[in-house]
Amino acid sequence: MYDSKKLAELKDALEKWEETDLQKTLASIPERRADFITTSSESINRLYTPLDVADLDYASDLGLPGGYPFTRGVHPTLHRGKLWTMRMFAGFGTAEETNQRFKYLLEQGQTGLSIAFDLATLMGYDTDQPEALGEFGKCGVAISSLKDMEILLDGIPLDKVSTSMTINSPAAIIWAMYIAAAEKQGVRPDQLRGTIQNDILKEFIAQKEYIFPPEPSMRLVVDTMEFGSQKVPQWNTISISGYHIREAGSTAAQELAFTLSDGLEYVRWGIKRGMDVDEFAPRLSFFFNAHNDFFEEIAKYRAARRIWAREMRETFKAKSPRSWLLRFHTQTAGVSLTAQQPENNVVRVAIQALAAVLGGTQSLHTNSLDEALALPSEHAVTIALRTQQIIAEESGAANTVDPLGGSFFVEAQTDRIESQARDYFRRIEELGGVIPAIEKGFFQSEISDAAYRYQREIDEGVRKIVGVNAFEEKKPLTIPLLEMDPQGYQRQVTRLEEVRRTRDAGRVGQALDRLRIACQDTENTMPYLLDAVRAYATLGEIISVMKEVFGTYEEPTWI
Repeated sequence: MYDSKKLAELKDALEKWEETDLQKTLASIPERRADFITTSSESINRLYTPLDVADLDYASDLGLPGGYPFTRGVHPTLHRGKLWTMRMFAGFGTAEETNQRFKYLLEQGQTGLSIAFDLATLMGYDTDQPEALGEFGKCGVAISSLKDMEILLDGIPLDKVSTSMTINSPAAIIWAMYIAAAEKQGVRPDQLRGTIQNDILKEFIAQKEYIFPPEPSMRLVVDTMEFGSQKVPQWNTISISGYHIREAGSTAAQELAFTLSDGLEYVRWGIKRGMDVDEFAPRLSFFFNAHNDFFEEIAKYRAARRIWAREMRETFKAKSPRSWLLRFHTQTAGVSLTAQQPENNVVRVAIQALAAVLGGTQSLHTNSLDEALALPSEHAVTIALRTQQIIAEESGAANTVDPLGGSFFVEAQTDRIESQARDYFRRIEELGGVIPAIEKGFFQSEISDAAYRYQREIDEGVRKIVGVNAFEEKKPLTIPLLEMDPQGYQRQVTRLEEVRRTRDAGRVGQALDRLRIACQDTENTMPYLLDAVRAYATLGEIISVMKEVFGTYEEPTWI
């Protein structure tokens, strides 16, 4: 893209500048530190010029927005045409409490729902099972049966609102409950829009909320992909998630590489099932973290689109341009929030959200200032939503597509992250693929090493965190914190007991027996899960049947 003669002249000019003007300035005003680094501990040069992107080819490396390789965005007009979906992650206590929060957020201008489930639900337990004791409603809403889902979604028009559900091991069951609840509203499956996270590989790598071993877990994921392509065509059946990989301590390049590796593995399994890649790939979506380093995050999103487009077109021979698109949701970095001086989190979140917008996100959750202390209060979540609305309406960030495209710095960072990601692809392939790499602890050790390095930099003062190891204060905490209904647990248990007492026990037993046979065979499990939840079989009962067939997973002792 650059003339070789002009590059040579620039190189000479740069060397002269370093010997004269730069040296004079450094002699009188030394730089603040010897080495400037990103959040991922990557060194940052003093200056970036065309020499750093001399090999960049505009047509093949950047292209135009909405065109291959989509580095500059998946839509020609991006946010000039339609703003990103403002999808605030919410859920706590009972279905009634979370339903009220959803309605409040929609009234405040939120444009999509995002459901957080409590730990018992995430691990496949009913609220009243012994294993769930003490976890009710703490990190999300408790959903033990279709009755809870009906209450959670009461009064919300599911044919008009798209819903994201952060659920993994029991994703197929919770999705079946959502579909069944929509049916009771008179909404057909083909009218539903939304996403289930359903990214089990990420669980083995980072978050650890797995139930079954990898092989049957992947079978369930592919069941949802197949069923969705046939019956729920507007639904994203996997949200391939780098968010939790980053929250576990990975670098930006690791987040990108491991997430895309997982995505490519799902594609392989879909093809192995016998599906055409263009049948299911357009409904794969992604979920990325927005961490503190503004430019590194923007470069990460741009590299992600370029890698995915190339892999889908060149490796998997997808013919539909929709299969080449990497569409993604972003959440600001929960791990960056501090309990000290929590008001500072408003600023952190604003910077992170702006990076996501400038990086071309399709939907966005902004964390609340109090999340290092408790689940978000209504006051805090409103500020978080207003942060997005100010970016959208007042900042000018949504007025043009990929405004940092062409920046020598951003393009160099985009190339660097892509190169690092491809190096990880090679190493994962050498280990035999994603599942063998998980079983050998490769992902886990890489993330652990990066997390340790980051924390050591904080402890040694190399990395400053305002309010933690810089500009500390001893003022008492003054922000209001969320208080949940103290009677919520008992109300949930009573409802669960009533469901078991009033349902048709014979219908439940038959549905669970048919599900057991389907799990033992090779049939798609989704129709049988739908029959079970329609009969009001509980989450714990369904999971117990599946455990009988699939077994459970324990991480190897080398971890």
